[in-house]
Amino acid sequence: MNNSRIDEMDRQQIKKMSDAAKADLNADMITGEPGSHPIGTTVGALGVAAVGAVTGAAVAGAAVGSIGGPLGALAGAAVGTIIGGFAGHAAGEKIDPTHEGAYWREAHRSAPYYQSGQDYERDYKIAYQLGYDARAEHGEATHFDDIEDKLHLEWERTKGDSQLTWEQAKSAAKDAWNRLS
Repeated sequence: MNNSRIDEMDRQQIKKMSDAAKADLNADMITGEPGSHPIGTTVGALGVAAVGAVTGAAVAGAAVGSIGGPLGALAGAAVGTIIGGFAGHAAGEKIDPTHEGAYWREAHRSAPYYQSGQDYERDYKIAYQLGYDARAEHGEATHFDDIEDKLHLEWERTKGDSQLTWEQAKSAAKDAWNRLS
């Protein structure tokens, strides 16, 4: 199935979601599409700005001469920020936490490990997020089993009021991980 077909299916799924599920969607300020990633964009901008300031300052400084130091630093920082913003936005778009959260909010009840009386917000949301965040961090080259111990520790640290044991949460985290494979 091609990506445009998958994207269209995802838009259709979003349209069918309950109002509560839609409330979590972040609309992009430019396109209006769900899943804006201001944090990814900002982090990318900040991270690359430092590198851009150094390399941009060197190039601009050489061109401008004696006044190139401060102006070069400003130009390098500006270019680095713009490039970093685009890079961060692109990284944020690779795995869309808003979309993933909305998907799992609707799909968790049909999972084989779901038990009646368990709540998405309280019990499952963090487990799914753990899985898709780990996939974003570790990429396709890593297997879930290779980082399971790390994820178990993270689960114990972040589970909050969830009533799930690690064994129950692991199934949800692994489903979120595998969905993005």
